[in-house]
Amino acid sequence: MKIGIIETGRPLDGMLEKFGDYPSMFANLLRGADPDLEFRTYHVLDGDLPSDPADCDAWLMTGSRHGVYEDHDWIKPLEEFSRRAAEMGKRQVGICFGHQLYAQAFGGKVVKSDKGWGAGAHTYKITERAPWMVTDDEAVSCIVSHQDQVVETPPGAKVYGGSDFCEAGITTIGDTVMTMQCHPEMSKDFSSDLIDLRRERMGDKVSDAAKESLGKGLQRDVLAQWIVAFLKG
Repeated sequence: MKIGIIETGRPLDGMLEKFGDYPSMFANLLRGADPDLEFRTYHVLDGDLPSDPADCDAWLMTGSRHGVYEDHDWIKPLEEFSRRAAEMGKRQVGICFGHQLYAQAFGGKVVKSDKGWGAGAHTYKITERAPWMVTDDEAVSCIVSHQDQVVETPPGAKVYGGSDFCEAGITTIGDTVMTMQCHPEMSKDFSSDLIDLRRERMGDKVSDAAKESLGKGLQRDVLAQWIVAFLKG
């Protein structure tokens, strides 16, 4: 199975060299659930946009420091691509920015939340079950890093889990799109460095709480299993 990774962002300065890029982080994560997966990366920020949904068996859109409501010349083409892929029955997964772009593309609303920064490890309570949830976890903890949130899900969307901070944490849109606001590809070390880099923007209170939250266990492998199960259909 070949998964097209739509890379919409890059790690902050200094982190790329230490941790690698987002596509490599996702490849490492998902191969833990299926070692035979193949990947092709589309570097959107360099003008390398996917054009034909048939080029890959399924698709995954990464996180980004950009907002889906910003005026970038690649936002609308990605929205159009995601709708065409859905019409063709292609499975798609969106993470963080990807979660928000799919919501916007299918009629939802994304804003910079007045709740402020989410950072560190958050726990999403699972409120609905689906066949692709191949483990019986009632809650999953994972790294988050965002200000923007989906505040209105698209018509036909379903919420499977979230938190008081982010209610629409895990969603589906129709039968072929699944999204997560959290970052299963990110490790505790990655999050710790990111918090340090953003401390001035987030403030000491948020940053200190985010650092403390990294003491909890993460269910990255569980979310990897869910993503792979969904993409395989």
